[in-house]
Amino acid sequence: MASPSVIVVQPQLTVASASSSLWQTGLMDCCSDCGVCLCGVFCFWCLEREVASDMNECCLCGGSVAMRTLYRTKYGIPGSICSDFCTVLWCPVCSVCQIKRDINKRKKMGIF
Repeated sequence: MASPSVIVVQPQLTVASASSSLWQTGLMDCCSDCGVCLCGVFCFWCLEREVASDMNECCLCGGSVAMRTLYRTKYGIPGSICSDFCTVLWCPVCSVCQIKRDINKRKKMGIF
């Protein structure tokens, strides 16, 4: 008769890696996805609506401080409401492009 096997170490579930809790691209990292940046420059409102749609939110709030803060807190990205406000105020196109690039990368990684 065989002796029963004893499990010494249980497998651990890892929900998020270190790289998933940071922005996947920089604020002005346009070269990482030129299509998103071109859409942001030439059809900003379309990109805002797309981001809002991806996040199941109202189509009018895609580029808002609230949307950026919601996204950042959902994925544990460091920052503050003040930094979100300043980013949206001074670089609205870059802000929405960064969120959209991040969404695209997280979809590819299977964590969106």
